[in-house]
Amino acid sequence: MKVLVINGSPHLNGCTARGLREVEDTLKAQGVEIEQVNVGNKDVRGCIGCNFCREHGRCVFNDLVNETAPKFAEADGVIVGSPVFYAGCNGQLLAFLDRLFYSTAGVIDKTMKAGAAVVSSRRAGSTSAFDEINKYFTISSMPIVSSTYWNEVHGFTAEDVEDDLEGLQTMRNLGKNMAFLLRAIALARKEAGLPAQEREAFTSFHTEG
Repeated sequence: MKVLVINGSPHLNGCTARGLREVEDTLKAQGVEIEQVNVGNKDVRGCIGCNFCREHGRCVFNDLVNETAPKFAEADGVIVGSPVFYAGCNGQLLAFLDRLFYSTAGVIDKTMKAGAAVVSSRRAGSTSAFDEINKYFTISSMPIVSSTYWNEVHGFTAEDVEDDLEGLQTMRNLGKNMAFLLRAIALARKEAGLPAQEREAFTSFHTEG
C-alpha cells in the first residue's frame, strides 16, 4: 500500500510538516509506503481552463502537476496538508489541486482512493481550510479518512506543535484509520471489485437568448 503526501506549506520543516510527519510515521509503522511532494515552495500557476488536458491527458503547463500525476495514479491514498492563510489554504496548493484533479479526470480513476486533509494554524481558520481540501475528494468518489478530532495541529512554529498533544494524537489516529481503511478497500476490491460509477448524466441549464 502506498500513500502520496502533499505538503502545501512553503516551510518544509514547519507546523504542517510536523503534523504530516506524525501521520507518516504511523502509516510506516503499519507497513504503508510514503511518497512526499512539496508544493508550497514551488512556482505553481492556476488553471486557465484551456482544456488541453481533455485532448492530451496532461496539463498544458508541464510542471509539478504533471510530475505528480503518475504518483497520484499509483497511490492507494493521498494526504494533503496546508497551513491556514486568511482562514483558507495556501493559494499555490489550491492552484496545484485544481490542475491535478482536473487534468487527470478520465485519466486516473480516483474511485476509492482514500483521501485525508491535514491543516495547521496558529489559532483559527482551520476548519474552513479543512473543508476546502475535502471537497476535492468528495467530487472524485474518494472516501475521506477521519480521526478523533478534525485533522489539525496548532502552533506558530514546529516546536509549538510539539506541545499540541491532542493534535499529534489526532494525527496518529488518522494514520491508523487510514491504514485500516486502505486494507479494507484493498480486500473489498479483491473480492468484489470497485463500485461502478455512472457518468452519463451531466446536467446543464441553458437559457434561450
